[in-house]
Amino acid sequence: MAVLDCAKIEYDVIIIGAGVVGCAAAKAFGSSNRKVLLLERDLSVPDRIVGELLQPGGINALKTLGMEDCVEDIDGIDCHGYVVIREGEPVEIPYPDNPSTGTPAVGKSFHHGRFINKLRIEAKKSTNVTVKEATVSSLIKENVMEGDVLVKERVIGVNAQVKGGAEDKFFAPLTLVADGIFSKFRKQLTPKTPDVRSHFVGFVMKDVPLPLPKHGHVVLAKPSPILMYQISTHDTRILVDVPGPLPSASSGELKRYMQETVAPQLPIGVQSCFLTALETERLRSMPNGFLPPSTNTCEGMILLGDAMNIRHPLTGGGMTVALNDVVLLADLLSPDSIPSLTDVDAVMKQMSRFHWKRKKYCTAINVLAMALYRLFAAEDEDLAVLRRGCFGYFQLGGDCIGGPCGLLSGLIQQPLVLIYHFYMVALYSIYLEFRRGGWSQAHFSFIRAFTVFYASCVTILPYLWSEVKK
Repeated sequence: MAVLDCAKIEYDVIIIGAGVVGCAAAKAFGSSNRKVLLLERDLSVPDRIVGELLQPGGINALKTLGMEDCVEDIDGIDCHGYVVIREGEPVEIPYPDNPSTGTPAVGKSFHHGRFINKLRIEAKKSTNVTVKEATVSSLIKENVMEGDVLVKERVIGVNAQVKGGAEDKFFAPLTLVADGIFSKFRKQLTPKTPDVRSHFVGFVMKDVPLPLPKHGHVVLAKPSPILMYQISTHDTRILVDVPGPLPSASSGELKRYMQETVAPQLPIGVQSCFLTALETERLRSMPNGFLPPSTNTCEGMILLGDAMNIRHPLTGGGMTVALNDVVLLADLLSPDSIPSLTDVDAVMKQMSRFHWKRKKYCTAINVLAMALYRLFAAEDEDLAVLRRGCFGYFQLGGDCIGGPCGLLSGLIQQPLVLIYHFYMVALYSIYLEFRRGGWSQAHFSFIRAFTVFYASCVTILPYLWSEVKK
């Protein structure tokens, strides 16, 4: 059994990054009587254009962690589901009821910085948690030898530049890396890097008359979707997905794209607010990518959050996955399961379990986000057929919206339900294509049926495969 030398240990857990994952993990481990050091480069209130809608599944995870108050008193807005708009025609997709309680499910949208600030306050006042404003420069490792042979390296702490002080060393048997999508420590665990497919360009619009208040709005625009959701009493976030290289903002090309391509496709009541905001707000962008999860195999280090697993933010599932990861990890590494985190072998065994047990809730959210984005940003006619079919499937109502919405909200944690609904969408798309063409086009429709079904397979199967791989 591998056990760390306790001589250098100052903390039980060091956490890099005081975002959603870092703060939640600090609270969870501190409450389990672990001594936690939470390090964050900048503790001022962050200002981001994503991470502003927490799905009901994420709200449930917050409650499990005892942090549900963090979405209160930040001028947040209750969210009861989505509205999908295609060619001016809307379809409402409400959240299903909470399966455990039978009560109506509610999400929450808010300014990201206000939410993070509440999480940090909760972490700071948690038992056994020390918070420092510091920049982690490197991980401290020790060599693991078998005789004279170097077998591997093990992380035992971090070097960090504390604000206003000199660089210092901090030691712990376990370091959680939660430094986000641009993680500088990801390469310690995996050679994988995020596959960037597009960028979100976002800004705030003031006092917007959304078609259905207290709902997220997805506009199936061309060439790719647009998101809108209210994040405070007067503020509505708009996120425009821009595929491929981002047009230049400095030359005015990006602004013209918004005026000429995006604005005409928005609901009539939103267009004037959108054009006004274009003149007053700064256009900011974030890359949208995909990074499948990897097994945590580095002794002494665990990668979490967007540092480890990224999906397109179209469905707003990132924080839900992250918070459920913290709930699961805190349970697997609880003092009842692992009395001392210096027991390296026991921790590594639990990390293997973590990788596979998280599939229950993350697979559907990850795969659905990527598959829906591919459909909603249809690049060819087969995908366009699937997009029309998906919208038509939602119009059927009942379980045709309850199932998909339950999956993206984190309330239904059954990957097989995703596979069922995705292929039902494919079959319904083929049916609509036959009906659209009529008998005179039957021979073309038969050919189209095969190509559409093939397109559906190459849309979802690679993402499913990425989830079952190590």
